[in-house]
Amino acid sequence: MNKVYIDGQSGTTGLEIVKRLQDRSDIKLLMIPEDKRKDIETRKEYLNSADLVFLCLPDKASVEAVSLITNPNVKVIDASTAHRTLWTYGFSELGNKDKIASSQYVANPGCHASGCISILYPLIQKGIVKKSDSFSFFSLTGYSGGGKKMIYQYENEKTMDLEAPRIYGLNQNHKHLPEIKKVCGLEKDVFLNPIVCDYYRGMAVSLNVEMDCEKIYLALKDWYKDAKLIEVEKVDSGMISANTMAGLDCMKLIVSGNSKRCTITSLFDNLGKGACGAAIQNMNIMLGFKVEEGLNIE
Repeated sequence: MNKVYIDGQSGTTGLEIVKRLQDRSDIKLLMIPEDKRKDIETRKEYLNSADLVFLCLPDKASVEAVSLITNPNVKVIDASTAHRTLWTYGFSELGNKDKIASSQYVANPGCHASGCISILYPLIQKGIVKKSDSFSFFSLTGYSGGGKKMIYQYENEKTMDLEAPRIYGLNQNHKHLPEIKKVCGLEKDVFLNPIVCDYYRGMAVSLNVEMDCEKIYLALKDWYKDAKLIEVEKVDSGMISANTMAGLDCMKLIVSGNSKRCTITSLFDNLGKGACGAAIQNMNIMLGFKVEEGLNIE
């Protein structure tokens, strides 16, 4: 039975992965004692005794954790930003499932990046848009994406500014931009306006293009035709809610517009396909399980 260890099991992402994995009978979850979770020697023992390790840590701590792993048989999934432009990128629907399966080190995608890349990568690969083009995204997210501090703020500090959507990343240097640029092979950074709202979980990442909506829909539908966790729909009326996919580990791409203008929206859970669900999906691939094993997809 494969042994799995989560370094950083007390954070938002770590707690969610523990919750998801603790009842699985096909793995053994290694749980470090609470009073030892910051002890270097004990961590090193756990890190090197697992078959697969999740790193749910800040960037600097993730780099340090990797340096503690001396066992070449340990597979690693890093949920931080530290290795996303260096390691195998853990988004199997881009066509790199075999590479993920054979890699020792896999970087879990960022939540905003997952939305942007799920839209942009297929369109670039199919030649519908160019790598030299400029792209501008807006991205709505629930407050759980901000971690424990932001969760506490939204649930305990009832100030007026928390009642309305808040735009951040105002310097256009959001930490997810480098992975979007590299994975998609772009010549320019994308514009990204992340917006946090007063709801717990769920994301809606949107891109506007001057192009025939039907053409975009057919291209994305074809790209994801074999994907188990991503579906594509065409919607021409009504409204789109950013928390539609809350509690799920799958993703839905909504294509809307007309013959001249098109909006593509990637809907998913920032703690699901945007974080923990994606991490478990990568674990399943790396350990030889079914891609959807243990995931919430309906």
